[in-house]
Amino acid sequence: MPKLMIVDDEADVREYLKSYFKRRKIDVVTAQSGEEALGLMEQSIPDLILLDIRMGGIDGIETLRRMREAGNQARVVMVTGVEDPQILKKLDGLNVLSCIHKPLLLNELEKEVLQRIAAIR
Repeated sequence: MPKLMIVDDEADVREYLKSYFKRRKIDVVTAQSGEEALGLMEQSIPDLILLDIRMGGIDGIETLRRMREAGNQARVVMVTGVEDPQILKKLDGLNVLSCIHKPLLLNELEKEVLQRIAAIR
């Protein structure tokens, strides 16, 4: 079963997406912060990570930078509520598959996740 990690500081977003993707036969693990996500990845690397950019503590970009520095090459789709070219420029060189904008449209998100997971197999 493919494994998806959802990293978002909004509990309602995490839990809704967890339920949504579990119904699609995807194993889902969630993290409420970049720090928690990094700790979870020490135990098991998911097939795909949905990583929110703006979070309390370390943000998604710093989380991703730390992952890459540790040698973790997990597939990552960034999630953002703002279209700020300066923020998106910081993703250059961090091997991001794509960037999805909030508010999340479930049909687009599902298509993106299923397509990325299918490419792994």
